Amino acid sequence: MPASTPRTEAELAAVASSLIDDPHALPLAVIRDGSAIGWSTYLGCPGFDSSIEIGWTWYGQAHWRSPVNTECKLLLVGHAIDKLGFNRVQLKTDIMNVRSQTAIRRIGGVHEGTLRRHRPRPDGTWRDTVYFSILDDEWPDHRTRLQNRLLTAQ
Repeated sequence: MPASTPRTEAELAAVASSLIDDPHALPLAVIRDGSAIGWSTYLGCPGFDSSIEIGWTWYGQAHWRSPVNTECKLLLVGHAIDKLGFNRVQLKTDIMNVRSQTAIRRIGGVHEGTLRRHRPRPDGTWRDTVYFSILDDEWPDHRTRLQNRLLTAQ
């Protein structure tokens, strides 16, 4: 799968199609007022250990810095830890994607480290990948904080 943001509807459709076809991914559409406004994905399904990754999140630009991502991650992290029993949720992003790093920190992701020259980008440059996690024993405090943030955002 490409490691860059889709720039056209065709690229967006190709990424969505590849996620749907991936047996180790569970992409979930984010629907608002009857329209799809984005998606977020469980990766590493089925889990072979007690952790799962949330990634390949995409929202239409009109929903950036809105409560949408906070609510989506509250539901996904909560389901992974509270219902599925995972003890660790991992999130990662390109080091150049500062907006995603900020969003991950905002939901409680703890920076674990950076893999340098982790993978090539489609343009031939090297991507450094920044890793974050949320652990099950950290989750109750983060959940409460995110719920309160969503209440004040309404």
